[in-house]
Amino acid sequence: MTTMINVQPVITKTDHKLALKRIETLMDKGNKTRFDEIELETLFVLVSNYEEKHIQIFPPDPIDAILFRMEQQGLTQGDIAKILGSKQRASEYLNKKIPLSIEAIRKLNDSLGISGDILIQKYTTKG
Repeated sequence: MTTMINVQPVITKTDHKLALKRIETLMDKGNKTRFDEIELETLFVLVSNYEEKHIQIFPPDPIDAILFRMEQQGLTQGDIAKILGSKQRASEYLNKKIPLSIEAIRKLNDSLGISGDILIQKYTTKG
């Protein structure tokens, strides 16, 4: 018995949505056959190629990235103050009163593992 894999090119937004839906279905499937795995891999490649060409992903706001990492790791503003060496400075950064300094970027990159490319992005300060 031969089983065929029915995969269509991902060219339009509709194709993209359908491919994502199919990926979700396959990911949720319990006992995947070898054909399911091949279809899944193929769809990943097609969707990735489409997204590279058509979907622009902007880096996150640096402070949002820090707050997200704090939430992930269960850190408090006090923990960030220890990393940066000052409660006041941590508060100023996290409340967007002042932009991150190069030294702060280095410390946060080393301590939290947030990419320097993200931390160096411009953002609007409130101060």
